Parts: sequence; structure tokens; C-alpha cells
Amino acid sequence: MSLMLEPNAQQIKDEKLYRTMGLTDEEFDKATAILGRLPNYAETGLFSVMWSEHCSYKNSKPVLRKFPVEGEHVLQGPGEGAGIVDIGDGQAVVFKIESHNHPSAIEPYQGAATGVGGIIRDVFSMGARPVAILNSLRFGELETSRVKYLFEEVVAGIAGYGNCIGIPTVGGEIGFDPSYEGNPLVNAMCVGLIAHEDIQKGQAKGVGNTVMYVGAKTGRDGIHGATFASEELSENSEEKRPAVQVGDPFMEKLLLEACLELIHNDALVGIQDMGAAGLTSSSAEMASKSGSGMELNLDMIPQRETGMTPYEMMLSESQERMLIVVEKGREKEIEDLFAKYDLEAASVGVVTDDKMLRLLHKGEVAAEVPVDALAEDAPVYYKPSAEPQYFRDFQAMEPTTPNVTDYQETLVNLLKQPTIASKEWVYDQYDYQVRTNTVVAPGSDAAVIRLRGTNKALAMTTDCNSRYIYLDPKTGGKIAVAEAARNIVCSGARPLAITDGLNYGSPENPGVFWQLEESADGISEACLALESPVIGGNVSLYNETNGTAIYPTPVIGMVGLIEHTDHITTQSVKQADDLVYVIGDAMNEFGGSELQKMTNGGEIFGQAPAIDLTVEKTRQDAILSAITSGLIQSAHDISEGGFAVALVEKTFGTNLGVNVSLEGETTAVLFAETQSRFVVTVKAENKEAFEAAVQDAKQIGQVTAQPVVSIRVNGEEVVQASVKNLEDAWKGAIPCLLNSEA
Repeated sequence: MSLMLEPNAQQIKDEKLYRTMGLTDEEFDKATAILGRLPNYAETGLFSVMWSEHCSYKNSKPVLRKFPVEGEHVLQGPGEGAGIVDIGDGQAVVFKIESHNHPSAIEPYQGAATGVGGIIRDVFSMGARPVAILNSLRFGELETSRVKYLFEEVVAGIAGYGNCIGIPTVGGEIGFDPSYEGNPLVNAMCVGLIAHEDIQKGQAKGVGNTVMYVGAKTGRDGIHGATFASEELSENSEEKRPAVQVGDPFMEKLLLEACLELIHNDALVGIQDMGAAGLTSSSAEMASKSGSGMELNLDMIPQRETGMTPYEMMLSESQERMLIVVEKGREKEIEDLFAKYDLEAASVGVVTDDKMLRLLHKGEVAAEVPVDALAEDAPVYYKPSAEPQYFRDFQAMEPTTPNVTDYQETLVNLLKQPTIASKEWVYDQYDYQVRTNTVVAPGSDAAVIRLRGTNKALAMTTDCNSRYIYLDPKTGGKIAVAEAARNIVCSGARPLAITDGLNYGSPENPGVFWQLEESADGISEACLALESPVIGGNVSLYNETNGTAIYPTPVIGMVGLIEHTDHITTQSVKQADDLVYVIGDAMNEFGGSELQKMTNGGEIFGQAPAIDLTVEKTRQDAILSAITSGLIQSAHDISEGGFAVALVEKTFGTNLGVNVSLEGETTAVLFAETQSRFVVTVKAENKEAFEAAVQDAKQIGQVTAQPVVSIRVNGEEVVQASVKNLEDAWKGAIPCLLNSEA
């Protein structure tokens, strides 16, 4: 039985109980005015979850409007379960990124697992078959037992869910920094494929049509998960453990297959997954989008616990559930279809024409609220924004070069930094080959999935350097998009579009809100310059612990199209005597760099590296054109750790080496993180054609048969190391940290 006697409407108002649900006094008054009476307990719950930041984007909507969302290939932009981009031949790619940060901080295995499950449902609710999962993770430094526990359990949760459901986890990125010590970030991205004619929408059309509930039964897990995601973490957050849902990947696999069969049945009118805010969001949003209403009989909801109240049923975030609308009179067909997969399909309501969400329970009306009030009319706040003093201080600093005396030792130490080091310990736990379409596995610039029955492939990546965004949000926002596009281009693909996971501290802090606004401006500029619109995403605010915010971390998930599998390119050098080229000169830019962090006890300061989007676009186009013309053997962008790290990464796993000579200030040449740069290798016979195609490429050396990295700067040998020793340092760093005593 339910343990609580629900307070009446007058008590809720007098005792301000709505505040415990996340509503402000003004919001409660607004809800009261909409209803023309005081809301009861269930109705207060409906408003509280639908008006939470997690569901309504009430604090971030003004910022999200800045993003370019249209493009010639965009079939579905923001507003549905996931965005969709045309890839030709009647096919489209569907993708989205979502965060599960707060649940993962409290219960890391299930938090990460259900994050994966939720994003998969977002994709197959559009009618698409999920083909790949990626992630973007952030943790504190791997020095305390708590951070190690969070890291190990999050990875295990992602692996456990993805491996069981049979969708390959093909790529992602992981960063480590003290700012994430108490508030890790767990962002999951799913990519799916669909035929144009199979695209579905979350809509509830046709008065009298039947609303059906399919999938797992509803329990008391995850109640108020959306509000939990809209407040900062504190010492009391452990008490929120019940707000974390529990996932069942085997149930989701059955649900996925059943829904993909369902989309070919013309009885289906609309489908939406029960994500944040569960039954409340799916019912209100489907009705609101269609200009209709919905009446649900909660006695018919499949329940796995006894005595559940309307409040509990509507706010539960139990996993593996979908809400569908089907043509009246065809319910039996749908029940039979789901029965084949051992799944329940229960008729729980009807579509109405009164634009109300009406909930019946035990013969009485338990709640009656206008659907638009829940889905569309949430308050929108224009939060105060103020440029922080730290930004002015950093901008006023003169560029400084970290003091390096032993370049080879510094390179080895950089390779051991967890953000740069091999993530093999992580992706070895993922089944990235399941379904046998993975062409480029984790570890290169982008993952690549072949498209069966065609010569095409998809490249995909997640990227964000949050240190740059902290130092200079606008510049850092541009860099995040540009780096994602660089990774896509280095794989032989043309960038199509992005999905963004916007992770920030509290919007109540004017400095944090300024970070959000500025980085959105940077992201928008880069999306326009690189012709990659935003087709959807997620906002996760209140990522703070006891008042201290994470670095602003807008993760960019990008997908690109490879027109022919012959164009697939990886970062590794291919054969001895190929020529090595660098594209772009290094500047004295160390603000936010791995070298600065490593040599300053984790501190970063100064100006982020500059970026010129015109130069970026010109170089990306030239490199992609050279790749598709067959002139480039391998390509890798220069990012964390600078040129030296990018160069040696190209030798790992190859039994080959490189011998190069450069000119300039040695520390900058080796370790600066100047933007828009690449290292590529080219067959000797393609030298003239390549140099004509990529105007600012400089030949600096060649690939060698001996697995040795030899780097000279201004004629002086600064690195002479066996690839094995460098690779051992890079590969061993994360296992070594995990095994050390905290």
C-alpha cells in the first residue's frame, strides 16, 4: 500500500508543500490561475514535473532559440524524440544525446544504464533501428576511491545495458578534472537508421482513438526524477536514491523489436517513450502537439506495486515503457503483436477534443488539467547574466609558455594524463562489434558504421573541451563544434548535423548563465560556418555540488556521411616511406591546455586558443576533398596535448615509426593546442597532387619501418623514443591509476 495520506489542496497551499516538489510560489499561483481553483496533490505533481527545467527548459529556452535548426538535409529538428537527417536513397539517420548526470552521481551503475536505455527509446520511438551508442563522460581526478568507484560503475552500467540489448557502443570521450569531483557527467548518444516512409511522431490525433500503454509495468522507481535532475547535488542527495530508475535491457530489446514491427501497422497513430516525467510528459505532450486532449483511466495502468496513487503512477519514471495511440477498434491487433514478444499492451485511455488531460481513478476524476498548460505554457525565465570577473582577469593575461626542460619526459607524462591516455580499459568492456557493421572501432578520431546494402557509411563522434569553455565560453563553444567536425572529416565523412548535451551549473548564478549564453553563441556561429545545424539535444543545469559548479560542458555529438566506404580513413600511419604533413602552424597558446594543467597542479588560466572559422572550414573542405580523391593515407586532428601527442598516437598499434623535423619555439611546436590543425600521411607518388589540393600543408618527414618516434626542432633532436615505450605509458595510465591505493 502507499505509505502516505495525500494532503488536500488547501494544505498544499497553506503549508507551501508545492515547494518540496520544485514549484516556486509564483509558479503555484500561475497553476492555480490556469485551473481557476487550487490544484490537488496529483495536479500539483503534474505541474511540478512538467514545469521543471528538465522537461520545460524554462531557464534555457531563450538560449536554445539561438541555434540554427534548419538545413537542406534536416527532416526533423528539435521537438520530437530525436532529430532526423536525410542521407539519400530514401534513408535517414536519427540521433540524439541525453544526460543522466544526477542519477549517475547517486547510483552510478543504474544511472548510466538507464541513461543508455532512455536514449535508445528516444531513437526507436521515431521508428528508427538503433545502430550505435556513444557516450561523453566526465569525472574528477582518478585519485580518490569515490571517483574510481563512480568511473568503474558508470562504465559497467553503460556496458551492461548496451551489450545486453545488442547495440554496439562504438565511441565517445572521457575527461577528468577536479571540477567534476562531486558531480560526474554521463551523456549518452544513440544513432539509428530509418526509411523516410517509416518516420513516426509523438502525436495523439483522432477523437475516440485508443491510448495504449506498452512495455514494463509501472512501479515507484524514479518518482520525481525530472525534478531531482533540476536541483543541485548536496550531502542530502544520497536520500534521493529512490529517484533513480532501474533498467532491464532484455525487456527493452523486446520492446524495441515490437515497436519496429508496430510502425509498419497502419493502425498506429502516434508513439512516444515515457522518459522524464513518465506518463505525464508522454500523455500531455502527445495531446498538446496534436491540438487534442486525453483521458486516462489509471485503474487500467499495468502496475507492479499495490496501492499506487494517481500521483505515483503519473510521476513514476519506471523504464522500458511507451505510450501509443491506435485507431479505435484495432486494439486487438496491437495486443496480439506485443503478445508475440511477451509484452503487455493495455488500453488505458482515449483521445478527446477538449484539450484536457483527465485522469480517472476508482470511478472519480483524480486530475483535470489543460494539456497546453503542462506542455507549452510553462513559465519561461530570462535569467540575469553577468560576465564574471575571472573571465576579465584571464583575458587581460599575457600568453605564457609553461617551463619545459625535458621534452621527451614531458611527452611521456602527457600521454599518461587520463584525459589523453588510452581508453581501452573502458571500451574493452563494450561490445562494439555486435551486428558486425562497425568498420572503425573506438580509438580513432570517429567511429564508423557501414550502411548495409549500400556503399555508404556513417561517422560519429562526441567532443567538448570544457577547459576552453570555462576560460572563454564563446571561443570554446566554436572549438567544440569545430573539433567534432575535424574528427568527422578525418574519417572521410562530410559533417551533417549536431546534437548537443548542454551541461552547466545553476542558472540562478548570473556568471553560469553568462557561460551558457556565450557558449551557445559560439556553437551557433560554428554550426553556421560548418553547415551543421542543431537537430536536437538536452539541457542539464544545476550541475553543482554544495554551491560549486562544474566547468561548462556543452558536449557536441556529430554525425557525418561517408559517400563511399573506399573513403573511410583512420588516424594510424599505414606504411613506411609515406610522407608526413602538418596542416597549420603552432602558436604560443597554452590557456586550458593539457600541458598547462599538468605543470600547474591542475590549474588553468589565461586565454583559450583562438579559432578562425573561415580557416577551419577551408582546411576541413580541402582535407575531405583530398581524402575522397584518394590522396590521404591517414588523418588525425591535433587536439589535447598538441602536435607531439597527435603524432605519436598515429604510430600506436602499427609497428611503424615517424621521423620529423620542425621549426619554431620548441614547447609551442610540440605541445601548444592551436586550433584547426591536422597531421596526415600521404604516399610519395601523391606528393604533388596532395600539395596542390591542400595549400597550407607542410611536409615535415616520413613514416619509418623502425617503430621509433624521432622529432627534431630547429635541427635539435628533442624526442627519440621507441613506439613501444610511448604506447606502454599511454595504455597503462588508467589501469595504473585504478589499481593504485586511493
